[in-house]
Amino acid sequence: MVHYLLVDGYNVIHANAALAAVAADSLEAARKKLCDALCEFRALSRYRIVVVFDAHLVAGGIGSVETHRTIKVVFTREAETADHYIERATYKLAAKKTQKITVATSDTMEQLIIMGSGASRISAEDLWTEIETARAETLARYNKTRPIKKNPIEGFLDKETARILDEMRYGEL
Repeated sequence: MVHYLLVDGYNVIHANAALAAVAADSLEAARKKLCDALCEFRALSRYRIVVVFDAHLVAGGIGSVETHRTIKVVFTREAETADHYIERATYKLAAKKTQKITVATSDTMEQLIIMGSGASRISAEDLWTEIETARAETLARYNKTRPIKKNPIEGFLDKETARILDEMRYGEL
């Protein structure tokens, strides 16, 4: 059985403090960061992921479907919201009995609508928690099987340079 995860991209961005902070400076950077995280999650999960971004206010927008590494990224057309696109995709995929669908959105009305078509739901906050949990568990498994080895050059560096290199190497992802 194929399992699809349909994500309302802006819901997830605005539900997560770190992504919302990035979006305050650059919405494009926040979209890229979300898509990169979803690509990692795709590698760690059973989902085929489609992330949908509203472009309904773009005058003359024809919409687009792109591939970002291993996920599909949809920008809706003029006058079409991400909710509407997700509803249509959910109905279409649910019609095939070999597909399982989960929708990530914080919109309560949208959650009720997609559940009526047989899809599962997850809130935007819970999706981000699931992504971070999967990342942490994978990193812990990796570190357990492959312990970090010290680089012999570190013995020749002053403390400040070693600290900067460690921060670059092990800092925030």
